[in-house]
Amino acid sequence: MGAACCKPEAIDFEGEVNLFHFYLLRSVGKGAFGKVRVVQHKHSKTLYALKYINKPKCVKMKAVANIIQERRLLEEIDHPFVVNLRHAFQDDENCFFVLDLMLGGDLRFHLDRAGAMSEEVVRFYVAEIAMAIDYLHSKRIVHRDLKPDNILLDEKGHAHITDFNIAVHFSERRLLTGVAGSMAYMAPEVLTKRGYSAPVDFWSLGILAYELLFGKRPFRGRTNTALTNSILNEHLLWPDDAPGKCSSDGMHAIKSFLDRDPNKRLGYRPGGGGFEDIKAHAWFRNIDWDQLYKKEVVPPFEPDSKRANFDATHELEELLLEENPLKARKRKEGQDLEMMTPEMRMMEEHFKVFDYTKTQRRSYYHPTASGTAGANHTTSSGTTATAVSSHLSAKVAEVSRPGTPSDRTGVISKTGLDVEAQILDGGGMANLGGRGLRVSSQLDGRQDSLEQRSNTLNQPTPLRQSS
Repeated sequence: MGAACCKPEAIDFEGEVNLFHFYLLRSVGKGAFGKVRVVQHKHSKTLYALKYINKPKCVKMKAVANIIQERRLLEEIDHPFVVNLRHAFQDDENCFFVLDLMLGGDLRFHLDRAGAMSEEVVRFYVAEIAMAIDYLHSKRIVHRDLKPDNILLDEKGHAHITDFNIAVHFSERRLLTGVAGSMAYMAPEVLTKRGYSAPVDFWSLGILAYELLFGKRPFRGRTNTALTNSILNEHLLWPDDAPGKCSSDGMHAIKSFLDRDPNKRLGYRPGGGGFEDIKAHAWFRNIDWDQLYKKEVVPPFEPDSKRANFDATHELEELLLEENPLKARKRKEGQDLEMMTPEMRMMEEHFKVFDYTKTQRRSYYHPTASGTAGANHTTSSGTTATAVSSHLSAKVAEVSRPGTPSDRTGVISKTGLDVEAQILDGGGMANLGGRGLRVSSQLDGRQDSLEQRSNTLNQPTPLRQSS
């Protein structure tokens, strides 16, 4: 009898997705209030990266609206060269993102480990990333933080864009003005604060391509002021050995990505069609774009699947130091929204369940949205909590609305949002069927790792701020 009463309840895979649907595997990354684990869906046996964010810490760091914004943007997109959202849900303590698991590592890792890459490899990555950028722009989404750290490889070597923490909707009619991203990769029009739009992603792609080819960035400075001056004013210079590493077509493509006039930048055309200019460029003449999209082109570099590269300290911390380790818990029944704090209520109401197998992806882009954003949010009147909750709902709508200027959303901190699973290489980890892991924890601002890296590369620490 005793054994029968303790038998676990059957899992309803036809019901709403929740943590009971997954096996919890390795703890592989952490941020200020979020962590990353590798998980396996119990029914499909598919491996994913689970990013989970502690609600109270999220509230404390004033990041509620941004978490919901990231969740909304990820729901909109599904592309072969993007790290896609597969599930989203919450329990009483955490919000969960279930994302594609990338086993090949990020380009920063490979750049640091092996140094500058061949032109063939870089051209392949640029083509795949450009295709993803074009897709995002078709959804009116600008990423704003493209760099080697945010490009993940799958186990075969295909490139994928990740980290949508500061991505936003844009509008041609109302430019963005917030200084957002990593400074070394920011386009000139971002730094001048006169307004910018989609072309900033192609500038970042040019910086990325240059760095992958030559092992350093084209614009540098010992301070943020010096770096800003370099980006705004200095001529694009090539290393002495550039002709031996890159063809004239390749250098022309990079130079065209790095045109300071956004309307002349390769990849962008006022009114649309800029991606056709990339496809027609001589550097990409031998690429079959249809096959590339289908991932039928064999990548010129395949990550080493026999090499184990993960930081075991995350697993030890989870076992030894975590007071409340992650586990599946039933939600409390009959919770009164009016008794919650406005921020907790906001997450409860707006961090919606998403299941890619059941839910049709939708867009939150509203080009005609006005200052009444959030007015349709249903609340009861007469309480301070309700008024604040309505205000927070408006904040989410503002973050989602294209062209939102920085003075309207700059109060929302993004510190700690950047916990993204990056699975690097493989090699003999029992919990994942012989595949090893190396996952870097990406903190918003990445101060610790980036300060060391910026000293090495003679660069100031990249800045990341709200839009």
